[in-house]
Amino acid sequence: MPFHVDSEVGKLRKVLVHAPGLEHRRLTPTNAEDLLFDDVMWVKRAIAEHEEFCTVLRDHGIEVFDTEDLLAETLDIPEARRWVLGRVLDERHVGSYLARRRSEWAETAASREIADYLIGGVVKSDLTAGEGLTYFSSEHSDMLLPPLPNFIFQRDPSCWIYDGYTLNPMGARARRPETAFMQAIYRWHPMFADQDIPIWHGGVEEDWGRATIEGGDVMPIGNGAVMIGMGERTAAQAVTMVARELFKAGSARLVFAVMLPKSRHYMHLDTVMTLVDRDVVTTFPEVVEGARVWAIRPSDDPDVPVVEPFGGGVIKALEHALEVGEMRVVPTGGDPFESQREQWNDGNNLLALEPGVVVAYDRNDDTNARLRKAGIEVLEISGSEIGRGRGGPHCLSCPIERDAAY
Repeated sequence: MPFHVDSEVGKLRKVLVHAPGLEHRRLTPTNAEDLLFDDVMWVKRAIAEHEEFCTVLRDHGIEVFDTEDLLAETLDIPEARRWVLGRVLDERHVGSYLARRRSEWAETAASREIADYLIGGVVKSDLTAGEGLTYFSSEHSDMLLPPLPNFIFQRDPSCWIYDGYTLNPMGARARRPETAFMQAIYRWHPMFADQDIPIWHGGVEEDWGRATIEGGDVMPIGNGAVMIGMGERTAAQAVTMVARELFKAGSARLVFAVMLPKSRHYMHLDTVMTLVDRDVVTTFPEVVEGARVWAIRPSDDPDVPVVEPFGGGVIKALEHALEVGEMRVVPTGGDPFESQREQWNDGNNLLALEPGVVVAYDRNDDTNARLRKAGIEVLEISGSEIGRGRGGPHCLSCPIERDAAY
């Protein structure tokens, strides 16, 4: 089984990332909020920080794949190219001129160029000439196809849960084209095309309504269990649908749903907690300690899982699912002010490379010190620029092969 993610902390073997690029050079103070960023990036520094992150992964024997490379290679396949351009360059989104240009692109443009513009966006000045109301009414620097700066956070548009994956109907409209790129990669890229891999939820060929989900909320914690946050981006409808498909396939036995505040501060479950060892979790207590939890289990009717309140809270849910006895909890570090600052700066958003070894941003001094005191090896990287979209090492990565830990 070449692709599987069987835990949050088992040995990480293969991972998807995406380096900063054109899309971040097109972030401005006036469009950043619409594009879900809090500030503009110093892109040169962000690229260096991301490469530092990837170097740490490679130094630990992890295969690292950039999704822009995979997308460009996918676009070498004519059927895939037509499908992607048809999905993204739709007249309803980009106007009649760009929609017509997609046929020309499909026949003549280099795959790398197409990938750069699909992710980096298209402005009027990129075009030598044009026509149609959308084109004529646009200013020189207007976005005809918006950039996708959040594509750097590879955790979200798809996620691997045990032996399958989801193609996530994103909660944030600005991010929805990302899912089409992942769907094309998984369907046509040679690395995935010959694999018979189940899809638990999603895909852009269907309207999923309010059943939105993003990968930062989804944790295949191991031992046949999954924990999914429900907050600003992930809805109960999607959690139930994912659980149902996992149970039908026999790929999971238990799903915990965790209620989060609907706030950008805590937009995903991995902004307030991540597992760092088999029996160690780092949490932001202000949110995690009071979070309501539901247990979802299979029933005699495969279409209707059993949903019951779980009274013990998040930590007890982890202990119950993982059968590890008592979980050790490492709270966000510092006094109440510093704790809030470090949570905001992704102090709890850590990527485990193997049990007890994590990647963290160097700016979160107090949380990192607490982790080391708990026996965790903390590999620090710079994150002053790549973190401006509110995402840490866990957000920056999409594991596609990770060992079990229990």
